[in-house]
Amino acid sequence: MLAPLVGIVMAMGTSSPALADPAGSIWTIPTQPGPVQSVHGFAITYEKQNQDAAPLGANDFGCVPSEDHPRPVVLVHGTDSSAYSDYAALSPQLADAGFCVFALNFGRDPAKTTYGTEDLRTSAAQLGQFVELVLDSTGAPNIDIVGYSQGATVARYFINKLGGADVVNRWVGIASPSHGGNFYGLGSAAAAIPGAVDMLTPVLTPAVVQQIQGSEFLADLNSGGDTVPGVDYVTIGSRIDEMIQPVAGIALSGPNTTNLFIQDLCPVNFTGHFQLPYDPFTLALVITALDPAAAQTPSCVPVAPGTGIPEVIAASH
Repeated sequence: MLAPLVGIVMAMGTSSPALADPAGSIWTIPTQPGPVQSVHGFAITYEKQNQDAAPLGANDFGCVPSEDHPRPVVLVHGTDSSAYSDYAALSPQLADAGFCVFALNFGRDPAKTTYGTEDLRTSAAQLGQFVELVLDSTGAPNIDIVGYSQGATVARYFINKLGGADVVNRWVGIASPSHGGNFYGLGSAAAAIPGAVDMLTPVLTPAVVQQIQGSEFLADLNSGGDTVPGVDYVTIGSRIDEMIQPVAGIALSGPNTTNLFIQDLCPVNFTGHFQLPYDPFTLALVITALDPAAAQTPSCVPVAPGTGIPEVIAASH
């Protein structure tokens, strides 16, 4: 049903038409390659000025998976974000390593310009439609998924609750709010006041409310266990994550799970939540998780606390 959309994107060389579901949330496929970035905030700034930007190496629907990398990799972005702003470092590295790489923009209010703000169940269904396109175009029977922050949760909902386990081999979560975040204490305070989360809904986006510790969405997602059979789950987090405390909430429990914290592997690396998808050590762990046979020891170098945060703040304003 969605196959003609791939033809349109390939022929026009532009993003797909905005696709709206019955809830009004929009998703698109960006196709205008943007430059490689090494700082998250710089990628955010570029994307604001180039809203059809795609991370370099992503969304080549003519890509044929190789024998060494038979599964396409689908990248799922975070809150108030986009494929480019979160993956302008990882996508080109994966493409250079020989992976077929794909990334969508999902969960946008039609009245706004940023993605990753709407109901996570709807976003997970949009991801499912995109995965269908990827499988159809590449002929691959399975994919691997990498999700950053909200994207990890959206991808896990697709796998655990919408049947994605049938086509996903491995899930990799970067800074995954697996059991919710407290958003600098806001989540904990709201949870302690009856009805406070409901009161915040008009102020915060639906996606943010659903990621607060104790939300109904997270209770549903994690009901019956954090994982489902047949999928390998790898979390990569920071012990100084600014958004998720306690950081133990990043980790998953259950069969076929691997939970990594970068400070356990590189004690001098104090990268936090916001810069994690641009941290070279973290990206090396992601690539190793996707291709364990070609595992390399990442270079451990000092990274100061707060690295990347000023640039993200500047880009957001």
